[in-house]
Amino acid sequence: MPARRIDLNLFRVLDAIHVHGGISAAARALHLTQPAVTHSLNRLREHFGDPLFVRQGNRVVPTERTLRVIGDVQQHLRGLQASVQRELPFVPGTLEMTFTIGCRDVLESIALPPLVRRLAEKAPGVRLVSRRVTAGELERDLLAGTLDLAVDRRQRVGARIASEPVIDEPLGVAMRRDHPLAKYPLRRPDYLAASHVAVSPLGEPAALDVLLHQDGRDRDVRLTCQHYFAACQVVAASDLLLTLPAGYAQSLAAMLPLVVQALPLKLKPVPIHAYWSAARTDEAGHAWLRGEIMAAIRAASAALPGGR
Repeated sequence: MPARRIDLNLFRVLDAIHVHGGISAAARALHLTQPAVTHSLNRLREHFGDPLFVRQGNRVVPTERTLRVIGDVQQHLRGLQASVQRELPFVPGTLEMTFTIGCRDVLESIALPPLVRRLAEKAPGVRLVSRRVTAGELERDLLAGTLDLAVDRRQRVGARIASEPVIDEPLGVAMRRDHPLAKYPLRRPDYLAASHVAVSPLGEPAALDVLLHQDGRDRDVRLTCQHYFAACQVVAASDLLLTLPAGYAQSLAAMLPLVVQALPLKLKPVPIHAYWSAARTDEAGHAWLRGEIMAAIRAASAALPGGR
């Protein structure tokens, strides 16, 4: 039997609802009315014989049928957009898009302020969404198109993910200004004998503790926080030590009663990489934006005390 015909514009609606999590948000992104998006979704539901999205709280979530097709839909949509863009001169000021970045709070803090200023001047039509992404979700989200770029520590990824080194993060140790260990350069035995705050958004052992344990050493971790800023507030009012990226530590020491010492362990700086779907490497808008983001991170990191 001949294949059923379908209006290809409907797939833009499917993609927008999936990315933005709702019909109203998709309508705003597509510059359509909400009834028009609802009508398109109903046509898609009839074509697939599936609800495609179901309501969950304030959002709609994709059904299994949608999850099976959305990767192909987004890949072909991006391919068509890239083909058109290659034929046109690229002008950043004409970009109208929402760009989702996966990064940690340290990078948010140092990179987003200068990045927002840059984009306001060069591409005011770009909206940014910064969110946390776990290692297990990074590749999947990049390939599905729910994440445009991830900036994180080195990750194992497949051939369909492109990457580029961004910065190296040296580590430092923050402590309150009148801490007994603040009077002298911090030594390895004193560091290992002290009590510590660790930062781990999901509560799993911090990477540093995994490395120390493999070497037969363990720290006395009294508290695990989700965010470095909260951990620094605890450190400023206690005898606990916090190990964190040195440049970020120095910036927080300007706001809180902290001192920062060198980490007395022989560890190489932590390499930070950018990751994105290789299929999007030649997209003009994506290439320009990821370049701006990486440039903002590098410049902000270099400007911090102790930055590189």
